[in-house]
Amino acid sequence: MNHVKISQLKQSIAPYEKPHAKSSFIQLANTIGPLLLLWYAAYASLSISYWIALPLTFVAAGFLVRTFIVFHDCCHQSFFKNRKANDILGTILGVMTLFPYHQWKQSHSIHHATSGNLDKRGTGDMWVLTVNEYNAAPLRTKLAYRAYRHPFVTFVIGPIFVFLFTYRFNRKGAKRKERLNTYLTNAFVIALYALLTWAVGWQAFVMIQGPVFLVSGLLGVWLFYVQHQFEHSYFENDEEWNFVQAAVEGSSYYKLPKLMQWMTGNIGFHHVHHLSPKVPNYHLEKAHQASPPLQKATTITIGTSLKSLRFHLWDENSKSFVSFRDLQRFSS
Repeated sequence: MNHVKISQLKQSIAPYEKPHAKSSFIQLANTIGPLLLLWYAAYASLSISYWIALPLTFVAAGFLVRTFIVFHDCCHQSFFKNRKANDILGTILGVMTLFPYHQWKQSHSIHHATSGNLDKRGTGDMWVLTVNEYNAAPLRTKLAYRAYRHPFVTFVIGPIFVFLFTYRFNRKGAKRKERLNTYLTNAFVIALYALLTWAVGWQAFVMIQGPVFLVSGLLGVWLFYVQHQFEHSYFENDEEWNFVQAAVEGSSYYKLPKLMQWMTGNIGFHHVHHLSPKVPNYHLEKAHQASPPLQKATTITIGTSLKSLRFHLWDENSKSFVSFRDLQRFSS
């Protein structure tokens, strides 16, 4: 990808990099409002039947994913023009989504700066081993990696462990502002959950918040997973790594039905987001449509994205993901 194409890409999406206050407030209203109403409706339905309440928690989980997308934009300083407004809203939404704002902002920034770089893996991304690394790894590492790549671990155990435990502690070397924000988030999460437990009772709280947490966690990890784990993604060593190629070729366009696209805050236009994190989520589709080269990004659908479950290792020779079963064929 030459410099002319890079400059053209950046120029084509530049008009969409500015947040629009009215759009941001409308999104807040149509995200947080329904989430709170659905949570209450699910609680009220418990007096009739849990089978009425349970579907409502699933819909609420979708709105919690949408809430996370707003939080995510705040981390990129792309939801409001004002930095302090992004920080305040991001911290509040971090309590609702269980993510300490400054801690996640730090790790996610590293993810954007290193996505697809084989020499800079390990922060804010999925654990990916190359075929050669896996073959050379000791047995314990191979077993750990296979366990990590099992769908139940990745999409069920993983979110529970990461959201409830990992993010409750500060990373090594965290600055004072980040540490304090984590402590503040933890304190407010405990206070919020204690208040809800007191208000509705612990059984009702678990019956409502449990499914909301589990379903939203599964959906969130799935979205992050499939948008970088597709067959011909992009991974290169540092000396050959290119930011624009990593964004456009290493991030997919997840073409979802319109309702799901809306519910997930347009994050399916992940190639646009990685090219320019300054674009607010409500402008991602417009930016995609304004740039013909971006429309050529790898497109996956719900059906084709399921294939990503068998993508386990990155093969540097074929420049593609392969499965553990493929690995056995290679060695036979």
